[in-house]
Amino acid sequence: MDTFSAIRAFITTVDTGSFSQAARELGTSKATVSKQVAALEDHLRVRLLHRTTRKLNLTDEGHIYVERARRILDDLSDAEDAVLPLGAQPRGRLRISAPHDFGTIHLAEALAVFLGRFPLIRMEIDFSDRLVDLVDEGFDVAIRISRMDDSSLIARRIAPIDMALCAAPGYWKKYGKPTHPRELSTHNAIMYLYLKTPGEWFFCDPTAQTNAPFGVKVGTNLTTNNGGISCSAAVQGVGIFYGPAYIVREALQNGKLESALESFYNAPLGVYAVYPSRKNLSPKVRVFIDFLVEWFHYTSAL
Repeated sequence: MDTFSAIRAFITTVDTGSFSQAARELGTSKATVSKQVAALEDHLRVRLLHRTTRKLNLTDEGHIYVERARRILDDLSDAEDAVLPLGAQPRGRLRISAPHDFGTIHLAEALAVFLGRFPLIRMEIDFSDRLVDLVDEGFDVAIRISRMDDSSLIARRIAPIDMALCAAPGYWKKYGKPTHPRELSTHNAIMYLYLKTPGEWFFCDPTAQTNAPFGVKVGTNLTTNNGGISCSAAVQGVGIFYGPAYIVREALQNGKLESALESFYNAPLGVYAVYPSRKNLSPKVRVFIDFLVEWFHYTSAL
């Protein structure tokens, strides 16, 4: 038995949902794919798939095996990529995690251009603000909006992110526009779900001798991980938004939101491409990160 071919047949069957679809993707016959998966099960002495006339389902053992087998194929692909002839096109599956709002606003066009430039790369991208475990979940690279203080990851800064603190004109008129961040403790904040310090915003005092950030406790009646909801709530006068400016830029430009405390904003966030330190940077990851740096021109704030 060709173990790698059998693993590839199994994973493709799981991903496509049928032996027929897997056979079409692999350029072989349905019978061949079925025999390869059966041979793999015989080799492992466990059943990986429940087969019915309508669909295939993973067994408990299949759920455990498929992700580990997927990593084996990814590592094999990385090994093959590492010895590609000079000038050869990077290829293979590229799994990416990216923040939802940043991805939908800023990455859609960029990804289309990237795939046009590197047609042999098959991209899988998960848009989620959840902090994924790159190694355990099998991601090649993650795009993160952060100040990157996690030393367990290798990170490359793609671009700076401007900050904004703002609310609807009617909100400022009703509750007063603050002149110092400490006044925010009496206001209502629209809070981001995945803050490292829930219920606390950080600022810098431009008059202080050091630029060390200080925290301000704020109250909230709305916590969400969706930037669109945060922006809409701020426009409707629910409370104050404080976060990446790209989420509220249009509302600021059309006057639906007004900024405040500009001189106190904490150090800008950055867009970072991160990958596990234990893995070598494969050509497909390298060209993707280089492309993003080029696309966002590195020094241009978003």
